[in-house]
Amino acid sequence: MASFKSTKIPIYPKLGEKVTPDTLYWKNYKAPVQIKEFGAVTSIDFSSLAPHNYAVTASTRIHIYGPFSTEPVKTFTRFKDTAYSGKFRSDGQLLVAGCEDSVVRLFDVSGKVALRVFKGHTKGVHVTDFTSDCYHILTGSDDYTCRLWDIPNSTELTSYKEHTDYIRCGTTSKLNRDIFITGSYDHTLRVFDARVEKSVMTMDHSQPVESVLLYPSEGLLVSAGGRYVKVWDLLKGGQPLVSLKNHHKTVTCLSLSSNGQRLLSASLDRHVKIYNTTNYKVVHNFDYAASILSLALAPDDESIVVGMTNGVLSIKHRKSPEEKREMVGKQRMQPVYRIFVKGRNYVPKKDDFLVSKPVKSHLAKYDKQLKKFNISKALDTALESWRRNRKPEITVAVMKELDRRGTLKNALAGRDEQNLSQLLNFLIGNVVDPRFTPVLVTATEMILDIYQAVVGQSSVVDRQLVRLQELVEREVDYQQDLLEVLGMLDTLFATSLPRKECFSVFDGTSSDFENP
Repeated sequence: MASFKSTKIPIYPKLGEKVTPDTLYWKNYKAPVQIKEFGAVTSIDFSSLAPHNYAVTASTRIHIYGPFSTEPVKTFTRFKDTAYSGKFRSDGQLLVAGCEDSVVRLFDVSGKVALRVFKGHTKGVHVTDFTSDCYHILTGSDDYTCRLWDIPNSTELTSYKEHTDYIRCGTTSKLNRDIFITGSYDHTLRVFDARVEKSVMTMDHSQPVESVLLYPSEGLLVSAGGRYVKVWDLLKGGQPLVSLKNHHKTVTCLSLSSNGQRLLSASLDRHVKIYNTTNYKVVHNFDYAASILSLALAPDDESIVVGMTNGVLSIKHRKSPEEKREMVGKQRMQPVYRIFVKGRNYVPKKDDFLVSKPVKSHLAKYDKQLKKFNISKALDTALESWRRNRKPEITVAVMKELDRRGTLKNALAGRDEQNLSQLLNFLIGNVVDPRFTPVLVTATEMILDIYQAVVGQSSVVDRQLVRLQELVEREVDYQQDLLEVLGMLDTLFATSLPRKECFSVFDGTSSDFENP
């Protein structure tokens, strides 16, 4: 008696990931280096001068790391409470930071003690930044005020109280020392000019604003808050250009690539999205283990540094050309051919005893039922929820096998409302898939023949049948439209082919013909 042959499940080709220049560029990083901080990492800032150290603000400390160091090269601990927003000055010599105790401190990077202490805010200061002339400091606080301070005299220059909620983000213009922008939990962005007593421009983000970013040209402003990233045209009075909603949770920070052509946004959903600034489509994505609070890119995108809520600092360094060549060499090192054929051609000697072990075949559940000729149970097994959702090709292969045996109609018959509903759901989800259509169309026709007498007895089944009908009709319309377009293209191609003159070897006459 011939042994039972298991159902052959066809292997369909999978669409690989589309390789783009962005994919190659942003995947060219080493495995991340992780450093555990004392608390959630709320701010990361790179120095603009070589060797491009970066300041990490976490808990009551600010650590300064070298580009490739895993231990801080400098630590500032002169904070009585949680520190915020450690920022380098453009010359890399000074560092400013706010604190939950409402005091702003200015440090010399080469020293330890604060050079200046600015007092005036009444609540925690979450925003600090230097102006472009390097002599003034911008601060924003939970007391709803933003202020400008003079560094040489340690005095307050001006104060604005136009926001009605916490100010949690802000940035200064790098082209004009008097211009700065703040974002607040009152959903607004405000552009200030230090020469004017009130704000000169206001934009409504419609969500609490967590981060703001100016493009290098400073004609465009990007804001992040809630699930939205929005781009504003400052040259047109703050007109909204784009609203992006690619994250599932609150977007916490923004960054620009070194060439300004890619925008990065990080969120509490543990993802970093990279957008093309031409069309604002997502071109790449990074995943992390915890919610992200801060993000920074090193100059020339040499490193990506991410700070998370669990206190972990993740650093990815770009691979050098030598390391890329080594990786390519390792990928090409495959086991040699002799390893695979070793022992296959071994011929037993005269006195050897050959002991063969029977190979035991394991049948799947649906094959076991088919072997017993339980066709309905075999189809039920193939229609189990995890199988029909994750491996629909198995369900379709079982149907094809039943149809080959001529028992598919019997397997589909005699089903109650629940089983018929599951079957119709599967057909609705897969009947227009070109891989499964030849088999599922046959099954659909059999179901309609079997159950047309009971139409109208179940509202659930009736709705599914209507959906299936609409789906098939729509697909037929698509196919007809495609055939019409194909006919038009054939006509265009036929009329556009060049005509060449051909001479007959028999009578010397010429005739025109088209190139095939």
